[in-house]
Amino acid sequence: MTGAKRKKRSVLWGKMHTPHREDIKQWCKRRLPILEWAPQYNLKENLLPDTVSGIMLAVQQVAQGLSFAMLSSVHPVFGLYGSLFPAIIYAIFGMGRHVATGTFALTSLISANAVERLVPQSSRNLTTQSNSSVLGLSEFELQRIGVAAAVSFLGGVIQLVMFVLQLGSATFLLTEPVISAMTTGAATHVVTSQVKYLLGIKMPYISGPLGFFYIYAYVFENIKSVQLEALLLSLLSIIVLVLVKELNEQFKRKIKVVLPVDLVLIIAASFACYCTNMENTYGLEVVGHIPNGIPPPRAPPMNILSAVLTEAFGVALVGYVASLALAQGSAKKFKYSVDDNQEFLAHGLSNVIPSFLFCIPSAAAMGRTAGLYSTGAKTQVACLISCMFVLIVIYAIGPLLYWLPMCVLASIIVVGLKGMLIQFRDLKKYWNVDKIDWGIWISTYIFTICFAANVGLLFGVICTIAIVLGRFPRAKTLSIIDMKEMELKVKTEMHDSTENWPPSKRTNVKVFPGSLKTGSNIRSLSVTPRRMETSQQIKIISINNPLVFLNAKKFSADLMKIILKESDSNQPLDDVSKCEQNTLLSSLSNGNCNEEASQPCSSEKCSLVLNCSGLTFYDYTGVSTLVELYLDCKSRSVDVFLANCTASLIKAMTYYGDLDTEKPIFFDSVPAAISIIQSNKNLSKASDNSEV
Repeated sequence: MTGAKRKKRSVLWGKMHTPHREDIKQWCKRRLPILEWAPQYNLKENLLPDTVSGIMLAVQQVAQGLSFAMLSSVHPVFGLYGSLFPAIIYAIFGMGRHVATGTFALTSLISANAVERLVPQSSRNLTTQSNSSVLGLSEFELQRIGVAAAVSFLGGVIQLVMFVLQLGSATFLLTEPVISAMTTGAATHVVTSQVKYLLGIKMPYISGPLGFFYIYAYVFENIKSVQLEALLLSLLSIIVLVLVKELNEQFKRKIKVVLPVDLVLIIAASFACYCTNMENTYGLEVVGHIPNGIPPPRAPPMNILSAVLTEAFGVALVGYVASLALAQGSAKKFKYSVDDNQEFLAHGLSNVIPSFLFCIPSAAAMGRTAGLYSTGAKTQVACLISCMFVLIVIYAIGPLLYWLPMCVLASIIVVGLKGMLIQFRDLKKYWNVDKIDWGIWISTYIFTICFAANVGLLFGVICTIAIVLGRFPRAKTLSIIDMKEMELKVKTEMHDSTENWPPSKRTNVKVFPGSLKTGSNIRSLSVTPRRMETSQQIKIISINNPLVFLNAKKFSADLMKIILKESDSNQPLDDVSKCEQNTLLSSLSNGNCNEEASQPCSSEKCSLVLNCSGLTFYDYTGVSTLVELYLDCKSRSVDVFLANCTASLIKAMTYYGDLDTEKPIFFDSVPAAISIIQSNKNLSKASDNSEV
C-alpha cells in the first residue's frame, strides 16, 4: 500500500507540474521567438537565399553604419558596432523575420542633438588631446560616444517600461498618415543635415525649432564657399546610386544576384581619393582613421541621463514606430504575426545592451528591410550572416576605409532615404480616399520639419484623436434593422431564382439578431440554401458604426466572433474534424494561420455581404481594412459583396485597392446582393451540367 500510494502521489505531482513546465516552455517561445522558428529552419531551401541576402545586407550595414555614425556626430567606427550588436539581439527577441535592425538615420539625428549640446565641437580644444586606451581614440571622441550611448540606454529603458506596461496595444493610435508624414519629415531633416557634406561647406551645427530653415539660410549666405570637387563627386555618386538601384529593381527577376553598388562606390571612391590625394590636393574631407577590433564593454555615463531625457524619448518613440511599421509590413507580406508588445522588448534590449558596447541608438531601417525583400531573404538568419561579414570589416577591412570621402557617404545616406522621401506620392492617395487624412499628413509633416520628429509624431496623434472625437458625436451610431422585414425582402427577392428548385434545394433564411457587447452594433444573418451536393452559406454583416483607426482592429475581431458563433452552431459534427476553422475566419486572422486552416472547406462555400448602411464616415485606416478584407477573402475563393455603400466610400475603395472590376461587388441593397449570388450560383451549376 505504501508503494502504491507513493506511486499515485508521484503521478499526481507530475500532473500538477506538467502544465507548469508547458507554460514556461510557451512563455520562452513567446519571449524568445528564435526558439520558435530556428528548430524549423530548412537548410536546403533557406540557407542559400539567406546567405546571399546576408552578404548584400552586410554591404548596406557597413555603408550606412559609417554614414549614420557621422550623422550622430560620433566617430565612424561606432557605427560599425551599431550595425553588429543590435542586429544579433533583435534576431533573438524580435518577431519580424524580414526586418534589418541596426543604425537608423532618424534615431542618429535625434541623438546628435544631445551629442552636440553636451559635447560641442568647440570643446575639442578643451579636452585632452592624448589618445585614450580605447582603440587609440581621443577623449573627445569617447565623450561624444558616451552621450550617444546614454541616449541609447535611456531610450531602451523607456521601451522596456512600455513593454512592462503592455503599451503595445496603444499603437492603433499611430495611423498610417501620421507615420508616413513623420518619417518623411524626419527624412527631410536628415537630407538637410547632409547638405554641408554634399557641398563641402564648413558650417556650425544648427538645431532646434526652425533649425531646418536656418541651415538653408546659412548655405545661401555662404554659397560662394561651396567646394566644387565635393559637389561634383556628390552629384556623380547620387546619379550612379540611383541609376544602378533602379536597374537592379527592374531586372531583379532576371538576375539572381543584384549589383552591390554601395560597396562598389565605396571601393572606387576610396581608391580614387587615395590615388589623387584629394584630401591634401583639394581639401576634400575624408572618413579618416578607423581602428580595428572591439573594445571591452563600458557602462554609459549615468550622470547625464537626466540631460538626455528628451532625446531618449524621441529615440524610443520614433525608433519603435518606424520599426513596428516595417515589422507589420513584412508580417502582412509574408503571412505571419507580430506582437506589438514583444517588439517593445526586442528594440528595448537592442538599445540597452549595445549601449554598454559603444553603440549609437538603433532601429529598423526601411532601405535595408527593402533590400531583404528584393534579395529573397527567408528568416533572420540573413541578418546573422550579415553580422559575420560586419565583424570581418571591424577586424580586418576597417582601416582601409580611411580615404573614403565624406561627400560619398552623404550621398549614400540621401539615396538610402529614397523610400521615405517618395512617400510624398501618398498625398494623392490620401486626397482621393479621405481629405481629412490628407490634411493630417500635411500638418504633421510641417510640424516635423519645423520642430522635430517626436514633436511631429505627438502632434499627429493628438490631431487625429481630436478630429475623430469631433466627428463621432455627429455620427449615426445605431442602425435599427427590422430582421423580419429583411427576411421577407430576401425571400421575395430570391423567389424568382428558387421557385423552380426541388424542395430539397429551397432556401432557408436564418436570422441571428444578436448584437455584441462591445458596442460595435454589428448584426448578422445567415442565408443557407440547402442543396444535395453542397451548401452555400451567405453571411450578412451589418456595420452600424463609423470605421476609423480607433475601431478598425476591433471591427475584424467582432466579425470573427460572429462568424465563429454561427460556424459552431451550423457546422455538422462530422465536419468539425475536417474543417476546424471556417475559411472566412482564416481570412480575418492577422496572418497567423497555417495552410490547412486557410484552405476552403470542401463541404461549404461561403459568401459575405457587408451592409454598409450604418457606415456614416470612415478614414484611411477604415478603407484599408475593408479593402484588405476583400482581397484576403478573394485569395481564398470567398466572395465578398458590399451593400448600401455611399458614393464616396465606393470611390475611396476603388482608388485604394485593386478591386475586381469584372463582376460587381457594390450593390444598392442586401437583397440585390443575395440575388446576384444566387444567380451566379445557378449560372455556375448550369455551366457544369453543360460541360458534363
